[in-house]
This record gives sequence, C-alpha cells and structure tokens, in this order.
Amino acid sequence: MTAGVLLRALLIVFPRDTDDDTDAYLELGRNLLHRFTYGFLGDNGVVSPALFRLPGYPIFLALLGGHMQLVFIVQCGLDLAACYMLALCLRRCCGERAGLAALALSTTCLFTATYAACALTESLSIFAVAAAIYTLGNVVNSAGGRTRLVPLAACAALAMLLRPDGALLTFAIAAALLFYRRAAPVAALRSASLFVLLACLPLVPWTIRNAVTFHVFQPLAPRHVNDPGERVNYGFYRWLRTWAVDFDTTVRVFWKVGAEPIDIANLPPRAFDSPAQRAQTVELFAVYNRTNDVNQALDDRFAALAATRIHAHPLRYSLWIPALRVTDMWLRPRTEGIPVNSAWWLWREHPRQSAAALALALLNLFYVIAAIGGAFRKPPLAVFLATYFLLRCLLLATMENSEPRYTLEAYPILFVLAAVFFARRTTSGTPLPPM
Repeated sequence: MTAGVLLRALLIVFPRDTDDDTDAYLELGRNLLHRFTYGFLGDNGVVSPALFRLPGYPIFLALLGGHMQLVFIVQCGLDLAACYMLALCLRRCCGERAGLAALALSTTCLFTATYAACALTESLSIFAVAAAIYTLGNVVNSAGGRTRLVPLAACAALAMLLRPDGALLTFAIAAALLFYRRAAPVAALRSASLFVLLACLPLVPWTIRNAVTFHVFQPLAPRHVNDPGERVNYGFYRWLRTWAVDFDTTVRVFWKVGAEPIDIANLPPRAFDSPAQRAQTVELFAVYNRTNDVNQALDDRFAALAATRIHAHPLRYSLWIPALRVTDMWLRPRTEGIPVNSAWWLWREHPRQSAAALALALLNLFYVIAAIGGAFRKPPLAVFLATYFLLRCLLLATMENSEPRYTLEAYPILFVLAAVFFARRTTSGTPLPPM
C-alpha cells in the first residue's frame, strides 16, 4: 500500500499533459454549475446545450471546483480504495494470500495509477468496476436482502454516468445475478430486474433533459461523440474499420481527420487490395487535404470504397481485423499516458524511448499472462468476470480508433485473476494493512 501511495504522489507532482477531453469536461461542468446549462459557451456569449458527453465526470470536476491537484488527490484516493476492495474480495473468497497478491498487483500498477492523476473518466470508471466486483461478492454470498442491491446498482449507475460503455457493467452484473441465483429462477429474475431498475434511475433526469432539449431518446451518449444534427463521417469510419488495427493509425490518421492534412504514406499496405485501389485512395486523400474536411460527397466515396473492400473480404472485415484491433489494444506498449513516442519500433530515432516502450509492453504482458493463468484456477465470480471481459472485447472490436486505454476498465478483472494465479506463491500470515 505504501508503494501505491508513493507512486500516485509522484504522478500528482509530475502530472501528464492536459487532454482535450479534459478541457471539454471542465467547461461542461463549469457552465452547468454557474450558468445552469449543460453545454458550451459560444462566441455570442450564450451557452449551447450539448449531450455528446455524459454528465457524471463534468459534475465531479465542478464539485471539486476544477482544481486539478484536488481532483488528482481525490481520484488517487478512490483508486487506492478500489485496490483495497479488490483485496478484501479476494481475501474473503480465496484467503489471505490472494488478498495480499491483489493488493500488491493493483496498487503498484503504473497503467491504472497514471490515469488516477489525469482528469479523464478512466480512473472513476475503474473504481466503479472494482467496487462492483466487491459488492457483487457481498450480494452473492448473502442469504438474502434486497438492500444489498442498492450499492451494486450505484456502481453500475456511476459507470453509466461516466461513459456510455458503462452499460456493459450493468449487463454483466444482471447476467451474474441470474446465474448465481439460478437455483431460484423467479427470485433471480426479480433481483436482476430490480437491480437494472435501480441502476437506470439516475439516468432518468438526463434522458428527460435530452428528450425535452433535443427531442431525441438518448439515455447515454452517442458513440461518435456528436450532438443531434451534427454530421458523422460514417463512410470514412467504416473504411477505417476495414484495415485500422493499431494505435499508431489512431495518432496519424483518426485524430487528424477534420483538423490536419493526412499523409498517405502513413497508411499500411493492408489499406489497399490492389494498385488500382491504392490510386483511388490517394485521390480521395488528395481531395481531403485541400480542405482538411470530409464533406458528404467525399464521405460517400469512402463508403463506396469500404463496401468494395468488405465485399471482397467479408471475414477480414468482420473477424480478422477486429481480432487484431483488440489484440493490439491489449498488448501494445501503453505509451499514451507516458511521455514515450507511440512509434516505439523506430529504435534509431529514439532508442531510449523505444527501450522504455518495450519495458512497458513486457510489464503489460506480465499482467495479461498472469490473468490467463488465474482464469484456469476457478477464480471467484468467474461468470461475471468472463461476461464483462468478453462484452468489453466485443465492443472494442467494433471501434475504428484503437487506443490501449479503452482496456483499462477491465484491469480490475486482470488484478483478480492474476492474484488467484500468484496466491500460492505469496507469503501468508500477514493481514491486509489498514487503509
């Protein structure tokens, strides 16, 4: 625990650069608190309502006054609390050794700690998942009592108010309640239904507000981060999904769309099926680079190109590329939260950064391999862990922008499984340290 505190203190003292999303969250929360409108301030001095970001994190930042140091301290405290809850859950289910292993693995994890000292939703989302694991263990082990569903529903509601993919946690918990109480199917269905109802209640005001303001049914937030009426480059994104698998593509192509020119040389060979198709793609990017904009006509041309590629290789689009995309998110060096060049393979250009990236990749691989080992040792809440993990991987497979940080919400599952794997090799007889 001491090592975990020192690690987070160091990250608070030397925080990462501010993210564009952080600025958006801050403005949304500030306008809601001071102007009573959830939106962005325009040049005319009027706040225009928005719904493309859920209100949970902006409200969190606003309640803390937008003071980053205070935000980081609170998030680090919650992150450590999440680690402790995982340890308590493992100690109750698997013994003292497993609890100590979970505490050591989670508190010293650089990847999750980095986001605890960053004003993004990842840290609170990780807390929601860890708290759900701990609370679900209490619910499953209890003889009865519906009041135990309230804290469990609070975990799911928090996840959904932070990010739209928080709904995966609700689905996984509902499935777990049905499974673990399958001996009494009527009671299991009643518990799962009550849980879903309680979890969704906090979303009702947000849903009503969106219906009144925008005349749409939007209980979460749009996948492509757009307000009603904003055009989305569906054709371009579908074309990206025919070949994009790595974070480098996200940096060099996806993040530049609509803002900067895109160099066709940054596209890998798998983006073209023939010389003629490459020439067609070069022509499309020449049109884009004149204005740095994908208009409707250009988007339609990308959609036609995507359709051609999908028709020629349907399995590549629906199976192989998504599988590679998910694999890349899990195994690529996690450089996005650390000042290390994302092009980690260019050793001659930055040998030290490449070496650091390789070390990060090995550290990440350590957690993944240990978790795989623990999965074969009858871990606690195995059905819930497997359901949430698979749902998350299926969601990530559908995304065109590969980013390793999207796997972080599943890291509490890795901690649990890895702790089960290392439990027999962890010294026993030492109780968990107090918080």
